[in-house]
Amino acid sequence: MPAPYPYGETVRIVRIGESSGRDPRGQPLPGLDESFDVHGCVVTPRAETPQVGGPEQQGRDTVIVGYTVYAPPRTGVRTTDRVRIRGEVCEITGQPGDWGRSPFTGTRGVVQFAADRVTG
Repeated sequence: MPAPYPYGETVRIVRIGESSGRDPRGQPLPGLDESFDVHGCVVTPRAETPQVGGPEQQGRDTVIVGYTVYAPPRTGVRTTDRVRIRGEVCEITGQPGDWGRSPFTGTRGVVQFAADRVTG
């Protein structure tokens, strides 16, 4: 059976697992990460204006690489997830938006989210 979204890009969602208990000092232990592919995404670059830092930031450049991802309907993306896009691991910024159902066709809309890789 062919994929319902044969075009577009495949991105990998990396979900940080829930805590698996506490260490002897009471600190939460990290859980196991899980990941899954999302096929048929539209990935577009997003322009960002770099923030100007104070005197302590002099001589240090911050480069933000941003993408907007339009994923197939009902893609379960959380703000705590990371996403691998074109070989780069990015953090999801902001709340993913579900476009809901079209009043014209009745079909489900895409799930849109922003992903940023911050360096510097």
